[in-house]
Order: sequence, then structure tokens, then C-alpha cells
Amino acid sequence: MPPRIPATILETDRLRLRELGEADAPFILELLNEPSFIENIVDKGVRNLDQACDYINKGPVKSYRQNGFGLYLTELKDLETPIGMCGLIKREGLDHPDIGYALLPAFWSKGYAYESAAAMLEYAKTILKLPLVVGITSPDNIGSARVLEKIGLKFERMINLGGELSDTKYYS
Repeated sequence: MPPRIPATILETDRLRLRELGEADAPFILELLNEPSFIENIVDKGVRNLDQACDYINKGPVKSYRQNGFGLYLTELKDLETPIGMCGLIKREGLDHPDIGYALLPAFWSKGYAYESAAAMLEYAKTILKLPLVVGITSPDNIGSARVLEKIGLKFERMINLGGELSDTKYYS
């Protein structure tokens, strides 16, 4: 059976967000092992291509099937260069999906996080008809907090989702 072509979810002026597939494993391996990802988000323990495929299939792909959304590969539209992930995550302990994003450091401070997150929030409202999307971030992740505020979410309170997500800033 030939591999499925990942569906494009949305496009902005500069970016394309599309479903992840096993062909994206080398990029996902790089992103999840980026020191800033581990420090600001979490260490997913993905250390080889098989684990990256497993992460893609048991995370984003499973979420597409179960929830109708998930994390999507974010790429530069012109060059089809993967730069990160952006999407919606349904987490245990949260009543509403939260918006998540992560970019390789080479693509920080260029407006890509804001561009992808704002487009994803609009997609959630207009296409998925979600009544509310929230945001969470670690207290020290100033850049992520700025993006959440720039797309219109407001800091509400600190929450504890347990495990790796204790002491988390909650935005709605």
C-alpha cells in the first residue's frame, strides 16, 4: 500500500500546515531533541527514527482520527522546508483543546509562531467550530506566552496538570 499523502490543513502567506506522516520522522526527531524544545516544552524521550514514527502515529495521527485535529507540520510554503509544528491538542485535565506550537530556533523571531498560531486559532473557530481554545505554557517560556497573548488569549491562572506539566500558565 503506498504511503498516504498528508493533507494540507491551512495555508498563510508564508506557511503551510499539513498532517504529519512517517516520512516526517527525521524532522520530528530533530525538533523533539532540540534543547529549547526539551527545556521549554518537555523531553518526549524520542531518540531514534523508530521512536519518531511511533510519536507521530500515537500522537498527531491518532489525534486526527479521534478528535479531528492534532499537531501539524509547519513548513515554509515556498521551499517546503519544515520549520516546526503547530496545532491543537486535547489533553487530559483540560476541558478544551489547547493550541501548541514549536519551531526550530533558526526560525524564531520571524513571526512564524504568531502566523501559524493565529491561523490555527481561526481554523479552530471557523472550520472546526470549537467554542473555546486555550493555551498553556511553562512559567519561564516568555516567548510562548507572548505568542498566546498576541493571538488574543489572556493569562487566567496557574494550573497543575501533573507530571511534566506541573506549574503551568493557563490562558483562555
